[in-house]
Amino acid sequence: MNAFDVLRDSLYFFKRNLARIVQLCLPLVILEAALQQVVDHASDPDGYSAISVIVGLLVYPLYTAALILFLDARTRGESPQTLDLLAMAARLWPRFAVLTALNTLLILLGLSLYFLPGLWLMVTLAFGEYLLVLRGYGPLQAMKESLRLSRGHFLRILVCILCVMGPLWLLKGLTLQVYPDPQNPLIAVLIDSGHSFLQLFTSVVLFRLFMLISELPDKRDGRV
Repeated sequence: MNAFDVLRDSLYFFKRNLARIVQLCLPLVILEAALQQVVDHASDPDGYSAISVIVGLLVYPLYTAALILFLDARTRGESPQTLDLLAMAARLWPRFAVLTALNTLLILLGLSLYFLPGLWLMVTLAFGEYLLVLRGYGPLQAMKESLRLSRGHFLRILVCILCVMGPLWLLKGLTLQVYPDPQNPLIAVLIDSGHSFLQLFTSVVLFRLFMLISELPDKRDGRV
């Protein structure tokens, strides 16, 4: 299993299904960006970060769960309706929001401890969302199983994440140089929406990795 083969296959899938992914996720991505702008302008600088996370917890689980359900359906040759996917995602929202909150808290805590612990957590918890949505696991069970599944595959997962997020971080930095703060609210929403939508490609890549690694022999006894 080569990381660059995973990236190539994921890019092919993303391009082929771009119209459906736009229809499914982009409206919620724009809503999230607009809410973030409202919070940004209504809150004092000290309180913005926490409230921003709360806004993310309201919207991010919906479009991410819907995307995961769509990815799973397409691998089985199915093409469910957008409203059906969103309805299923809404039912998963409470557990998904808890998982997102726990992951965010742990990763931020890890990043504050000299960066590397946060990077390790970001990689090893990467499959939690797929386990929750596709296997019906609870938040803590999904996190534990993600730690197990990622064992022996850390470098592959890290390379895939960095190959996607590295260019996106660079693009975001260049965009902020062209349109520095304070930005026009409409431009800010467009920039944030575009950046968040492109990040969905990470979910496609990680889904591909998750499916491949899940098919490997069990490693519950600690074998790698």
